Amino acid sequence: MWNRFLDRMLRHLISEGTLDIVWPDGRRVRYGDGSGPKARVTLTTPNIVKDLSLRPIMALGEGYTDGSLEIPEHQLFDLLTLLARNEQRGGMPAWFRGYSYMRGAVGRWLQRNTPLTSRRNVSHHYDLSEEFYRLFLDRDMQYSCAYFKDPGMSLDAAQAAKKAHIASKLRLAPGLRVLDIGCGWGGMALTLAREHGVHVTGVTLSRSQLETAQARARAEGLSEMTDFRLMDYRELTERFDRIVSVGMLEHVGLPQFPTYFAKVSDLLTRDGLALIHTIGRTAPPRPTSPWLERHIFPGGYVPSLSDLARPMESANLWLADLEVLRGHYGPTLHHWRDRFEANVKTVRAMHDDRFVRLWRFYLVACEMAFEEQQQAVFQLQLSKQQHTVPRTRDYLYSQPAQATSQVADRSLQSA
Repeated sequence: MWNRFLDRMLRHLISEGTLDIVWPDGRRVRYGDGSGPKARVTLTTPNIVKDLSLRPIMALGEGYTDGSLEIPEHQLFDLLTLLARNEQRGGMPAWFRGYSYMRGAVGRWLQRNTPLTSRRNVSHHYDLSEEFYRLFLDRDMQYSCAYFKDPGMSLDAAQAAKKAHIASKLRLAPGLRVLDIGCGWGGMALTLAREHGVHVTGVTLSRSQLETAQARARAEGLSEMTDFRLMDYRELTERFDRIVSVGMLEHVGLPQFPTYFAKVSDLLTRDGLALIHTIGRTAPPRPTSPWLERHIFPGGYVPSLSDLARPMESANLWLADLEVLRGHYGPTLHHWRDRFEANVKTVRAMHDDRFVRLWRFYLVACEMAFEEQQQAVFQLQLSKQQHTVPRTRDYLYSQPAQATSQVADRSLQSA
C-alpha cells in the first residue's frame, strides 16, 4: 500500500530533474525528466516508505540521520535542490498544503517561548562544546551570515566585514552604552568595544557561550568595557544608546515578536538606535520545518516582513532603514560545510556517526534554502526619532576602502 502511495506522490512531484529510487525490495525506479539536478536514494526499510508517505519533510531528515534512507554524500545538496524546485512548482499533493497550515497553527503554540522554554531551547543547540563550533566557524566564532563584499573573500574577512557594516549602521562613538541581545561567544561585543571604545552589555541564555565570552574579554583586557550576563533580554531594565542583535530574532518565536520589539523600544534612549540582523523570508509566512524545529532549533521561526511590520509599528519605532542581504548566507554556509567535512573525523570522535549525519543534513539543507528558496537576511535599523539616522546611506560608504580594510584587519588579528 505505502509503496504505491509514495510512488504516485513522487510521479506527481518530480517533473524537473532526475531522481533514482532504490526501493527496499531492490526495484529501481527513475522519476523526473532526465535533466539535472540528479540524485540517487536507497530506501533500506519498509518503515521509511510509510514515513515518507505520511510526513515527508520529517522522514527525509530523520531517515538520512538514522540510515534508513541512504544518499551518496556528494548528492545530498542536489537531492534537496531537486525536491525544493519541484515543491515550488506546486508538485506536492493538496493534503500537504492542509498539513502545512495545521503545522503553522500548532507552531504558534510551540513558539510561546517563555523564559523557561527559551533557556531550554537555546541550551539544546548552543551548549554543545566550544571546541565543536570552532571546527567550522571563523576565528571570531560568528555564527551568522557573513558579508561578502567580494565573492572571493575568506570566511574570516567576510565575517569581519559583516561586523564593520553593522558598526557603521550603529553610528557608534566612544563611551556609548551598547546592548548585544543574544551575544553568542562575544565576538560582536568585543569587536565593538575594542574598535569603537563603547561599553557593551551582552546577554545570552547559553552558559557555555557566556563562559567563553567572559574568558575572551579577560584575555583581551576588555572586561571593564564589557559585561556578559546569563540573562533573558526580557529581564533587562537599563537604558542603552545602541542595541544590536545578530541572529537572535529567529529564536524569539512568532507570538513573542510584539514583546521583543516593545522591549527594544523600552530599552532604547530617546535618541537611541538599534540594528536587528535576522534571517527572513521574502515571501508569505511559512511554518518552520518540522525536522529543523525538532532536531536543530526548537522554538525557532524565520519571519517574513509581514510578520515584523505590525510589531515594529506597535512599538512606536521608526524603521529608519531596511537592507536585504541576498547571496551572502549561501556562501557562508558553504564555508561552514567545507570546514565541517574537513574536520568530520574529529566531529565523529567527539560525538558519533548519527550526529555527523544530523549536522551534515542541517548545513546542506540551510545552504540549499538560501540558494533555492525565498530566504535572505534582513538588517532592520530602528530608531525612536526620524532624524537619528542620516537622510541617505552615504555615511555607510564614505569611509575610504583602505580604512575599512584596516579596521577589519585589526579585528582579525585580535580574534
